[in-house]
Amino acid sequence: MEGRLFDAEPDSGRPDLAAGDDAPLAARLRPRRLADVVGQRHVLAPGTALAGALERGRPFSMVLHGPPGSGKTTIARLVAAHADAAFEELSAVQAGKAEVMAVIERARERRRSGRRTVLFLDEIHRFNKAQQDALLPAVEEGLVTLVGATTENPGFSVNSALLSRAPVVELEPLAAQDIRELLDRGLAALERDADADEEALAYLASRSSGDARTALTALEIAASTGRVTLAAAQDALRRAAVRYDKAGDQHYDLASAWIKATRGSDVDASLYYLAVMLEGGEDPRFIVRRMVILASEDIGVADPQALLIAVAAAHAVEHVGLPECAHALAQCAVHLARAPKSNAAYRALGRAREHVRTHGAAPIPGYLRSTPVGDEPYVYPHDQPGGVSDQPLLAPELAGVRFWQP
Repeated sequence: MEGRLFDAEPDSGRPDLAAGDDAPLAARLRPRRLADVVGQRHVLAPGTALAGALERGRPFSMVLHGPPGSGKTTIARLVAAHADAAFEELSAVQAGKAEVMAVIERARERRRSGRRTVLFLDEIHRFNKAQQDALLPAVEEGLVTLVGATTENPGFSVNSALLSRAPVVELEPLAAQDIRELLDRGLAALERDADADEEALAYLASRSSGDARTALTALEIAASTGRVTLAAAQDALRRAAVRYDKAGDQHYDLASAWIKATRGSDVDASLYYLAVMLEGGEDPRFIVRRMVILASEDIGVADPQALLIAVAAAHAVEHVGLPECAHALAQCAVHLARAPKSNAAYRALGRAREHVRTHGAAPIPGYLRSTPVGDEPYVYPHDQPGGVSDQPLLAPELAGVRFWQP
């Protein structure tokens, strides 16, 4: 069928021919068959529930929890391949409820023609409760097979209702011998006549922290200058830390690290992760959007100037661009890290929205409507002593309800 990602099965160990020739080595080597996957034998070995479901072409919804480079995206693509399903991919950092509903609508159209849909939702822990709830009906009726991915503990960040329909599959960092096998495949897949010293490969296998993407990126960098020696491998591994795939896990891992460092008021850590993103070629607009969000979500009323500074930084990014806008980003990062923190406004709005979702919207008192209803007039606060009116501003059934907790 035209347009599918998985049109043919290559021989074991061959690169993923669906990836372009200019794609990173890690993308070109992504397995397209279950037999080609390296590592994660505890969930993919013959006889395991996941392997059996894949082989039968009846995969189930799941949440993949594991470190970067452990194979979350690979497993998600295998789920789609074995189910002969369309593969939709979203990142919870950038997508919202509207994007999810669009995927669900496309899945509904496909089901009419007998084809299933796999939705890979990266960073699923970043979806709020309402966004996660929007997925429930589609997952429950089997309209989409959901494969969520997260480096965070899903027990704290994913709704229990969603976890009951999409069980957690724990992934582990790859062992050094697994990384070494991938490096051998990488050498064979490089277009040039790549060659490497044994000690260089052993170094990359042992120092990549179980992250296949980091190891293969370092190998590709080292091989670009000739023979892969130990010195070349050491230099390449350092450079691989900042040459990351902006559509992959590390893109969001670094943004997450910057947010948590800044939220934790560590100025040096905030600047460090900002530097890594900039050196890695990150779009400054992506960075500054995270800054604007953090200024309201994590600082809020504790320092109202923080939002103004973040918005000013966003204007600087648009008007100045790189490299000079990096100064505005640095200034903003320092201010946000040093600012007092409060999520009281964010949490108060969350409580109010949860109340509305649970109980519905209460009727607006007649005297507050644009066209007043009833006999009681609206009391204008400015005409009252101290400029404050004691007239109730919520419906009677909401009397005493408090959302704001400073």
